[in-house]
Amino acid sequence: MTAEDVPNWQAETLAVRAGYDPASAGNSAKPPIYMTSTFAYASARQAKAIHEAYFDGTGPEVGRPGHIYSRLGHPGLDMVEARLAALDGAEGAAVFNSGMATHTAIAIAHVRPGDSVVFSRPIYGGTNGLYTGLMPEFGVGHAEFCDGCDRASIQTAVDEALAQGPLKLIVIETPANPTAAIVDIALVVQIAATVGAQTGLRPLVVVDNTLLGPLMQRPIELGADLCMTSLTKYCGGHSDLLAGGVSGKEKLIAPLRLLRTTLGSHLDPYTSWLMLRSMETVHLRVERAMTNARTVAEFLQDHPKVAGITYLGFLVQGTPQRAVYDRQCKAAGSTFSFAVVGGEAEAFRFLDRLRLLRFAVSLGGSETLITHPATTTHYAISQQERAAGGITDATLRLSVGIEHIDDLLADLAQALAAV
Repeated sequence: MTAEDVPNWQAETLAVRAGYDPASAGNSAKPPIYMTSTFAYASARQAKAIHEAYFDGTGPEVGRPGHIYSRLGHPGLDMVEARLAALDGAEGAAVFNSGMATHTAIAIAHVRPGDSVVFSRPIYGGTNGLYTGLMPEFGVGHAEFCDGCDRASIQTAVDEALAQGPLKLIVIETPANPTAAIVDIALVVQIAATVGAQTGLRPLVVVDNTLLGPLMQRPIELGADLCMTSLTKYCGGHSDLLAGGVSGKEKLIAPLRLLRTTLGSHLDPYTSWLMLRSMETVHLRVERAMTNARTVAEFLQDHPKVAGITYLGFLVQGTPQRAVYDRQCKAAGSTFSFAVVGGEAEAFRFLDRLRLLRFAVSLGGSETLITHPATTTHYAISQQERAAGGITDATLRLSVGIEHIDDLLADLAQALAAV
């Protein structure tokens, strides 16, 4: 089932049906696992045509399901990419073996020595390392902004980056990890267009959509060029696989698939099958997790041992952040942060008392996960950078799962009693 074949279905239906046609696999109701490393050609002429289609985008095999070697692509990967593109409302998608493999491919594809990048803060620690650690070694400059709803803040970072070299990417994570900070996607798109008009080179706007995913936010509809998602999280949703994807116009996606051939960062056949299976229930899991998250957030908001909370549903009416949230988000999600009264010692006491909640990195699983960003996910980021992103020694990131709400509240209550 190609993008052209997908009817005007709702996201919940696309998550179950997009990307797979039973007629392509002996009318099997569910996608099979294509456990092969290589594919046989029908003839020498077809072999040449398939390679021409893959590497040059021309010839009689363009648009046909011919495959060469599973590192280049395979039927399971085709199906995941078609489903992700449908969910994101995009022309195409490229799927990789992790979220960071996706981010890295985007950077390698679009940034060269002497160029610059702008990114929002706070941002995932791995993304931060890519643009402040690895890319500077190749002569790539960077600048960052903290207030994603303030034009002046973003523009200052853009000007700083342009002073270092041509601005190629504006990378934003919204809502941000771990504080759920909001970035105005439409505003960033406007600023990118202005840069293009002034310099003749428009930077691509890349949105990391991991915390809300395709059901609760669709950056492509807001003008983003590339929508990146760590599929490990809600789309995978069971903390048992790694995957990442990026969607956008086909002219931007096709080079990323070709680059993946060199990087060797494809998603393997078995994990592709697991991903297709998990995506079918993503809306059910997300809805239950969000319902739980709202109740948990209300409990934490009123607790005397909690110093603050960043749950999106509590954004104050009349603020720029609330206006952006209402405009670009469909719901508050189920991942946010809160701070206990005190600092690291109090946070550690709380964590060590938990019995049900699992103290582990990652998010978006069926189980509730909690972590201490300053000493785990954002450990490699300097204290100054953490502070700029609103991360303190008392900050805890909570990814609410689908357990019974009474059990979650009871565990939080007994652990907070130790603070």
